[in-house]
This record gives sequence, structure tokens and C-alpha cells, in this order.
Amino acid sequence: EEKGVRMSITTILNVYRRPEHLRYQIEAILNQSVKSDQIWIWVNKSKESDRFDFESINSDLIEEHDIRIVRNNFNWKFCGRFSLACMVDTEYTAIFDDDTMPGVNWYKNCLETIDTVNPRPILGGVGDILRGDCMTYFPLDKEGWSQPNYTAAEVDLAGHAWFFPASYIKYMWLEKPMWENGEDMHFSAMCQIHGGIKTIVPPHAKNDKSRWSSLRGMELGVSDVASYCNNTDKFLEERTDCVKKLRNLGWAPLRV
Repeated sequence: EEKGVRMSITTILNVYRRPEHLRYQIEAILNQSVKSDQIWIWVNKSKESDRFDFESINSDLIEEHDIRIVRNNFNWKFCGRFSLACMVDTEYTAIFDDDTMPGVNWYKNCLETIDTVNPRPILGGVGDILRGDCMTYFPLDKEGWSQPNYTAAEVDLAGHAWFFPASYIKYMWLEKPMWENGEDMHFSAMCQIHGGIKTIVPPHAKNDKSRWSSLRGMELGVSDVASYCNNTDKFLEERTDCVKKLRNLGWAPLRV
């Protein structure tokens, strides 16, 4: 371990157009069998987050657990919360989408998985494996809560929930991300290109959802404010642009 660093976790939650999920997410983190040392909340500007009464969860949860909130007057999109990760000083960083509620043993699952690969990988809740010539985002195969995997699975990129050694965030910024989309792809590609680091989805067995990264993904991930649902064609077009950019920088998907 690095000097002054102990086995510890900072959790970063993201609030945008679904602030009503925040309390449940905080409770899901506080209920983890492996405790998070810090919970930080990144709030992007939206009409929903502007209207949300953060004081409604302040009195009992936020003050008691020293939860830190960064409220923005701008929507920093997908990468904003990753910029906050630059200030983490625990050993591990965990980041969640705003529709992702982990089972109580998700962090335990991550810690049991992360040391089985050298160097330690990025872990994610849902992984994508590109198909064909790997120059477009579709078609692809999935691993994780949306397509349960019984053993740890290597993937090209992962999202919804991330768990990684905090020092890896430096790779994210070695090339400028595409601000509109693709933070998951960019992070995995930068870690592979510059650090030889793999992306792995820990086991998501159907018979033990306590270890899952997301318990309500099918229910919460399809709301009309979700980026994918909001404008699916534009979303996929942007992600294909991201694939091409990263391939040109040297990213090598598994099937290349």
C-alpha cells in the first residue's frame, strides 16, 4: 500500500434528473457490508435537481455521515463526477449512475474480485464487449446485472457502477474525453492504453443478488429522462464516434 493510504473507499453519487433516488442510494451505500469512508454527491444542474429539497435528507443522513455535496449551476454531463474523483485520497473510488442501487455485498464482491487480476482492474456493473470489426458501438454483448455472469468477466468497457484504485483516475485525463458521451468507454480505453489495465465485471449470479451492482436497473434505467431512452439514435451515434476516436488512439477491444 502507498504510504498514508489504507484500505478505504470514497463513494461518488451523481444527481441530475432523478434526485428522488438519492436517499435510497445513500442508504444502499451505508448498508454495505464493507463500509465506505466517504460519500460525495455531485449535482449537475437540471430543473429536477434545482427543485429538489436537499435539506429533506440533510438533517438525518448528510450531517450524521459527513456527506459532502458539490452543487453546480451547469450540467457537466457524464465526466463531471470523474473530475471530482481527482480529489479522492482513499485507496479505492466507487462511482454510481443515479439509477443504480447496489446490493449489500457489492463492495465485498469488488474487493474479492479486484486482486484476482494483475494489475488490479477497473470493475464495473455492466460490461460491453464490442463485436464485428469493433469500429462501431453496436452490435455488442453484455455482462453484469443485465445479463448475469457467474464468474468475473473481462469486457471492453463497463458502466452504471465503477470500482477502481483511486490512483487510476489520472489515466482518464491523459486525452480529452468527448464531453457529450462515452465516459465509461474513455476511462476503460485510457487505462488499457496507458496502464495495461483491464476492465472486469465481477460475478452477478442470479441466486445471490446481494452481490449485484444494481438491484433496480431494469426498473429505473428506462425512465424518459435516461440518456439512452431520451434520444436513442443520437446516443448510439455519439458512442460510435467515441469508439472510432479511441481506436485511433490505440484502444484494442477484446475481439480485435
